[in-house]
Amino acid sequence: MTDQVLVQFKVDRSLKNEVSALYESIGLDLPTAFRMFLIKSKSVGGLPFEAKIEKNKKLSLEDGLSAFWALRGQSSELPDVSLDEINEEIQKARQSRKN
Repeated sequence: MTDQVLVQFKVDRSLKNEVSALYESIGLDLPTAFRMFLIKSKSVGGLPFEAKIEKNKKLSLEDGLSAFWALRGQSSELPDVSLDEINEEIQKARQSRKN
């Protein structure tokens, strides 16, 4: 991969831990899931899901997982990223912060 950047943001620790555990249970790590989100966002030209809440409707865990699996199935075009590439990206980001 060429010209990569490190993307960082803050999120509630418990949310991060819950979501990380969810993704790990299906064989994904958090960075891969975020890359999938970005690639799908680019592909559809916006959020890769409908962003609205129906009044008085609660989403069950099964509904959420079903939606996740449907989106995951649509993201089969993801490139593989090696550990070496990830470490290289981190090193470049650290070096650019030092400069």
